[in-house]
Amino acid sequence: MSPRISFIGFGEAGQAIAAGLREEGVTNIAAWDILFPQAAGAKLVESAKAIGVRVATSAEEAVRDTEMVIAAVTAASSYDAAQSVAAHLKGKPFYLDVNSVSPGRKLATAKLLGDDARYVDVAIVAAVYPARHKSPMMLAGPYAKAVEPLLTPLGMRTQIVGDEVGAAAAIKMVRSVMIKGIEALTLECFLAATRAGVVDQVAASLKNNYPTLDWNQLSEYNIERMASHGIRRAAEMREVAETLRELGVAPLMTDGTIERQQQLGEIGRLPQVKDAVAKGRDDMLAAISEAAGNRK
Repeated sequence: MSPRISFIGFGEAGQAIAAGLREEGVTNIAAWDILFPQAAGAKLVESAKAIGVRVATSAEEAVRDTEMVIAAVTAASSYDAAQSVAAHLKGKPFYLDVNSVSPGRKLATAKLLGDDARYVDVAIVAAVYPARHKSPMMLAGPYAKAVEPLLTPLGMRTQIVGDEVGAAAAIKMVRSVMIKGIEALTLECFLAATRAGVVDQVAASLKNNYPTLDWNQLSEYNIERMASHGIRRAAEMREVAETLRELGVAPLMTDGTIERQQQLGEIGRLPQVKDAVAKGRDDMLAAISEAAGNRK
């Protein structure tokens, strides 16, 4: 029998995981997103219906009689999401917190839910597309071993990385220093190369130092991710900065990454940049360069 699953937050990650689980035969899935009642949430509602997910009318209704909650909201909203369901959980369901937040935030969320849920710290450590629910996930916390046998039959790829809440988050946050930092450096490097008229030469020269990387392909991918998701990634990097401070490491480079991600995320919402994203790196860089110049 497939479990009754509730999604709190139904953006890219929630939709991807839910769609994969539906194909695995999970029939009882509900979802709630704070945007559902708003005009901005119309596409989310349409996506839920297309996937075969029941659109709940509230957070309370979404988790009614659930066996598993998957919280997939924006980084800044993760604690609020837990607060919205805490008083409505019955039967001690699993609470999978897949949000990209600091270990401290996950510990605070676990404390908030207390004995009302079996909290699991989850870190998704790859893009959710195309693998969707099969994207590799790290699990941590006292209930990680208990939930894993429920997830693996559904095709989910899991790895237990610790018995303490925050262990998975720590890995996710620290690796993001590198992953999203490289994205930000890629933008800065290739934006300058565009204005200097040396994009191809820079890409070719980088291969001298990193012969296994295709910098033409990597630069396009990294910049597209920032243009499409920079605002969300900046929010995640603020959690990374908090993690570094918790560890006693000054987030000097990370602060710059936050600024670059936020900047390109905002520029990426402009129609001319959105159109250019689908046309490839050079068109995308030209549009970004022009838009960035106009913002001075």
